[in-house]
Amino acid sequence: MTYSVYLRNLKLSDAKTSYMWRNNPLIWQFTRFKPTKQITEAMETEWLKKALSNTNEYRFAICLKSNSQYLGNVQLIDVKSRNAEFHLFIGEPSFWGMGLGKEATALILNYGFTYLGLDSIRLEVHKENYAAQSVYKKSGFFVIGEGQDFIEMLIQRDDKPEFQKIITQNISMLQ
Repeated sequence: MTYSVYLRNLKLSDAKTSYMWRNNPLIWQFTRFKPTKQITEAMETEWLKKALSNTNEYRFAICLKSNSQYLGNVQLIDVKSRNAEFHLFIGEPSFWGMGLGKEATALILNYGFTYLGLDSIRLEVHKENYAAQSVYKKSGFFVIGEGQDFIEMLIQRDDKPEFQKIITQNISMLQ
């Protein structure tokens, strides 16, 4: 598979872009995070500084290979005992529905299972976010629980033999 995105480490200067995403209700409609006030660039920079200092979190920018445009975030957080929690969003709405989230998911799963040696990765997805659910199921996640608004999903390293092909593909992780 040829990827049109790559992952790079998040950096403080990304706050110049990401603070705008944090103020866009379309982006956060399917998440637990709902800003209660306008997020400024300074607030985002401070938040990012704290987030990047966490040693059990791996946060990446999703960027287009063609021009290095920063278009979203993907992360593995709460990494402990060979398990992690997965989060992803495409912050630029003009890139929604283009399969870039699926590509970023494959890249971060490869990173988690191959480089971090994780055994399992879990996530929560809003019940009405059907596009994301489809991406996650195609990526190998399966439902393990349901709440009022969210579905909990999990993928394990050894769940499916065909998944081994996905995580061992020759892909470009970090540029």
